[in-house]
Amino acid sequence: MLIGLQNVTFEFGARVIIEEATWHIHPGERIGLIGYNGTGKSTLLKVLVGQYLPSKGTVEKGRDTTIGYLHQDLLSFDTHDSILEVAMGAFERVKELEKEIEEIGKQLEEKEDEKLLIAYTDKLHEMDVLDGYNIQYKTEEVLHGLGFTNEQLNKPYQQFSGGWRMRVLLAKMILQQPDVLLLDEPTNHLDLPSIEWLEKYLLNYKGSVVIVSHDKFFLNRMVNKIVEIYQQQLHIYSGNYEYYETEKVLRVEIQQRAFENQQEYIRQQERFIERFRAKATKAAAAQSAMKRLDKIERIENVEIERPNIKINFQVNNQPGRVLVTLKDLSKQFGENIIVKGAVAEIERGDKIALIGANGKGKSTVLRIIAGTETYEGDRIWGHNVESSFYAQHQLEALNLNNTILNEMLECGSGKTELELRSLLGCFLFSGDDTDKKIKLLSGGEKARVALAKVIVSKSNFLMLDEPTNHLDMHSVELLADALNKYEGSLILVSHDRFFVSKTANKIWEIIDHEIKEFKGGYTEYLEWKERMAKLAKADVKKKEEPKTKTETSTAKPVETNITNQRKDNTELKNAQKKFQKIEQELEQLKSQKEAVELDLANPDIYKTPEKFSATEKNYQQIQQRLAIVENEYEQLFEKIMELENS
Repeated sequence: MLIGLQNVTFEFGARVIIEEATWHIHPGERIGLIGYNGTGKSTLLKVLVGQYLPSKGTVEKGRDTTIGYLHQDLLSFDTHDSILEVAMGAFERVKELEKEIEEIGKQLEEKEDEKLLIAYTDKLHEMDVLDGYNIQYKTEEVLHGLGFTNEQLNKPYQQFSGGWRMRVLLAKMILQQPDVLLLDEPTNHLDLPSIEWLEKYLLNYKGSVVIVSHDKFFLNRMVNKIVEIYQQQLHIYSGNYEYYETEKVLRVEIQQRAFENQQEYIRQQERFIERFRAKATKAAAAQSAMKRLDKIERIENVEIERPNIKINFQVNNQPGRVLVTLKDLSKQFGENIIVKGAVAEIERGDKIALIGANGKGKSTVLRIIAGTETYEGDRIWGHNVESSFYAQHQLEALNLNNTILNEMLECGSGKTELELRSLLGCFLFSGDDTDKKIKLLSGGEKARVALAKVIVSKSNFLMLDEPTNHLDMHSVELLADALNKYEGSLILVSHDRFFVSKTANKIWEIIDHEIKEFKGGYTEYLEWKERMAKLAKADVKKKEEPKTKTETSTAKPVETNITNQRKDNTELKNAQKKFQKIEQELEQLKSQKEAVELDLANPDIYKTPEKFSATEKNYQQIQQRLAIVENEYEQLFEKIMELENS
């Protein structure tokens, strides 16, 4: 066990978050921590890391267990350092060693000292064990995976927005390789390519991972255990999210049947007692039945309780056939071109998902359509279009000093205070909740207020920027269902693949500064992309094939197969020859490394500072080259395996 809870109860004032909970995290586990909004998922993570102390019970942790905890509060960190330097902060010991090696090296240049020499050799060995000469390569690899370009790596951390800063801190945490990674909504700040990269990385992560996420796709691919906070208890399921959904319904059905059977048994016993306790001959039996009922462990009645938000979009007026036309649209920030001469059209009934990597300008295009961003070209609004824009950052959209009710009153719906209170009740704001100030609300509560504002507008065209952020999975499902029934048109930006697959009937993607449209849903789009990738690969392969006589004549299928086979064999032989060369180079480098290590272990080398410096520099160069060749060796080995199996 790495870390865990033993009979833990945690309370916020009079409110119980968990009661008598026991949960142990073991090596190699990938756990999804789930629960409805407000049940205390983030709070439980804080209990695990010791930020909150339990009311009862104990938090147990292995003596050497290291923990990495990614959460929103980390955004208070600020620095002038580049994002590369911030992420490389993960390698504190390597940084210390670099300074120590440099310092001892200077001392050895000035005087001979056997103790210093031993210390120097030990530190070089520790640097080697920690793979210290490759930390920049490793850091760049992780930052690239999370969506950063080479140009961005040396830019100051403080120049980046909150979402990008969170990526840098996630990279640092991954590079630290703690025994347990606790990730609170990591996908909120990632685009689709980065989420896919993170999935692959974490699937091979050596430590254990606990993830709070509302992304069903992510949890289904990532986790092998689900821990659900439900009715102040922890319920543990071995499997992914899909398994949990099925198993939970099954568990509830079994308990419901057990409850009903027990209730029937209790009724029979009570009838027996009532009928016979007055009769002398049956009094003893009746007394025994009463004792049995007193001792019986009562099964509780269960049903799946869910805090259902009631979303029902209404449309007042029907718009024309075309809602928005974009002509010769151009937008750039400095040298960063978002779109150039782009053309697109949104028609009545369209439900468009605008997808792609971060930095491609999805939110910018959405703001242009909404009229809140400057641009060049034409944005032509259709007839009778009534729009509503749901902003990605709720702080931009809501007045923090308003109460929830005042915020609703100010959006010009024409509804009375009573009608608005009723609507807010559908969004789980009841009674005095509506008088809460916006600034006191959680992320999920702010998201629900913003959604309520969109719904009350009765718009026939919705623009939604990351509407599922801060919503739990059940609320995401309800929102997707409501948008399916919505009679108006919409365009949305979302990284939630489940949500996009359930809502969109068209896909827009910004490619080469143009808006490319795919007429179909997200699943069809993915299948089409896969087909296109295969065709492109086949086309490249075909162009690379050497021209043969069979191309000028009518070739039989068998002859074509033979040609392809020969081509594959040629490629395999070339790869094997290259592999042998790399293998030889690898052996040479290892021999060179051992030879230089012997030189560095010789006290005589430190008598001549120039010779020592040259040897040390040579050693570092060999280390760096060795890392590159080992990487090539692994890639080529995988390629040979593919060719041999094809």
